[in-house]
Amino acid sequence: MRTALKRTFSWHAGPPSRGPALIAAFGCALPLLLGLLSAHPGFLWASAGAFQAAQANPLHRLGMLRMLALCGLGALSAALGFWSASNPLIAFWLFAAFGLLLAWLQRFGSEAAKLGIGLIACLCLGQGQYGLGNFNNPSAIAMLFVLGGLWVMLLAFGLRGLHGLRMWPYMPRFISIFKVLRRHARRLPRQQWRLHALGCTLAMALAGLTVSLAGLEHGYWLTLTLAATLHLEFQGNLVHALQASLSSLAVAGLLILLGYSVHSPATMVTILLVLITLCRALQANHYGLFMAQTTVCFLLLAESFAQDWQLVEPRLLNALFGVVLALFVALLIHGLRQLLQRHAGQVATDPK
Repeated sequence: MRTALKRTFSWHAGPPSRGPALIAAFGCALPLLLGLLSAHPGFLWASAGAFQAAQANPLHRLGMLRMLALCGLGALSAALGFWSASNPLIAFWLFAAFGLLLAWLQRFGSEAAKLGIGLIACLCLGQGQYGLGNFNNPSAIAMLFVLGGLWVMLLAFGLRGLHGLRMWPYMPRFISIFKVLRRHARRLPRQQWRLHALGCTLAMALAGLTVSLAGLEHGYWLTLTLAATLHLEFQGNLVHALQASLSSLAVAGLLILLGYSVHSPATMVTILLVLITLCRALQANHYGLFMAQTTVCFLLLAESFAQDWQLVEPRLLNALFGVVLALFVALLIHGLRQLLQRHAGQVATDPK
């Protein structure tokens, strides 16, 4: 039986995580239900904070610390994205910085990269929600985000108590963690990572600038679709980059079709809660699959209270623009890589 489970969930870290899945379900259910009853857009940010915090497993040794980091940094990212939405220049540099941060975290392995894609999603959600609600204060958004995360942390403390664990575990030596991360980063060739970092920085900067400059509504369909294509392992392989771009566009199209078919916030919230529970119970260990789970949940979370699903064209065009930007940057970096390789070959064959 144990062998069969391992084969079934080979892409997953182990058997289904029932405790964290229940925390994610109850943590997101309360703000979403309150948002349905009150029609107040502030509960969207509380549910986003709950979902972001629920990505950590509170039963692990670093689970509570990771949950706190996800909540705090996610609130900061959402507030910064909302703050930068009205200024294209600020949006350009801010998204460029977050693209560089994502590439830097991908250097240290999949677990660090998962933190990066979560922060990118919060940033994109903050920018995309600008002008759609009654809020115009990034501090209020950050506070609501933190309240949702604290609600999940309260549930996490209860789960730890049921398992007889300490409310706050002993912290390991951070120097040891940094040594392991540094050892992992040294395995990656510097030139390969620098080109990837340049691609991530340029792609996110152009995406943030496009959404802010054009004033696109639901701009997170563009930025999140593009962010889903930024994989370190795709460097130097245009076929994989094209496959990732087309897959992102296909998933976005299916989500838009789902929202257009549902036409009911209550039904959408029900589907979203089921999806969040399943994704948290079967959270992928592989970074690419985890990125897909996180992106899909954040997109549906941002549209959970939407009443304008009949406007299919803007959402689909935003996703298409994101794919076009991703392919443009991938071709640009591929050409730069070929140029550097040709130059290195000429230097190697130079008799001088």
